[in-house]
Amino acid sequence: MSRPGKTRGRIGWALFALVAYGLVKHYSGDDEDSRPEHESQEVVDSDDAGNDAPQGGIYAQTATRDDWPSIGGDNAVAASGAPAATSNYYVVLDGSGSMRRVDCSDGKPKIAVAVAALSRFIQSVPAQANLGLAVFDDAGLSERVPLGVGNREAFETALHKVDVQGGTPLKSSIELAYDKLTTQARQQFGYGDYHLVLVTDGYPDPAREDPAEAVDKLLQNSPVVLHTIGFCLGEDHVLNQPGRVYYTAADSPEQLSAGLGNVLAEAPAFDVSDFQE
Repeated sequence: MSRPGKTRGRIGWALFALVAYGLVKHYSGDDEDSRPEHESQEVVDSDDAGNDAPQGGIYAQTATRDDWPSIGGDNAVAASGAPAATSNYYVVLDGSGSMRRVDCSDGKPKIAVAVAALSRFIQSVPAQANLGLAVFDDAGLSERVPLGVGNREAFETALHKVDVQGGTPLKSSIELAYDKLTTQARQQFGYGDYHLVLVTDGYPDPAREDPAEAVDKLLQNSPVVLHTIGFCLGEDHVLNQPGRVYYTAADSPEQLSAGLGNVLAEAPAFDVSDFQE
């Protein structure tokens, strides 16, 4: 039989060890309640939350993704007085050789119809929204107007300088636009909404310019919304991906303009009637 004093001693040491273990767990951060809020909460899928936007196309009125854009160190760029929820519209215009044709365009070159439609579009984009332009034409693929405000005149001028020629580098153009929108998102710390607007009448070289990988990256990694206006292409196009991106088959100048108008209507932060004087 053990002696009472020793029994009480063993119990005391056991209680002391239990209390010490609890304190270590609490202050070491292993306790479930001590984890940072973003680690302990479940991530809710946008579809489960009742969002009507396409998969990956969350309109980021708040910073809905803490992994896009990556911000930190040298990448942290202070927003230069821009509103936290600034909208961004980055337009990519197809200036390939087929845009000289007059299909679906009332006898006019398709590029003339596209330029006229985009001229009307930029008048409806809110003045406080950032607007940018990239073109692929005889000069190759390049940015013609950087994202910004107060650049509508420069945008208009760049449209009329498109020199139609060449192929249809859809993959490269989406990658360029995505890179520019990501850079802008860093300046806005992920707030606002981001739209990539592609106007094209062609099909890419499947060996070199298949856009599937670029589209997957955009949808999986960001809330950027991709809008494609397929001019005289019908519904059979690689970028017609229901439930993932917005696609408009435009078979007339009127349908082309309507498709661009829908870009604004699909952004719930705005009421299209507000843009009409």
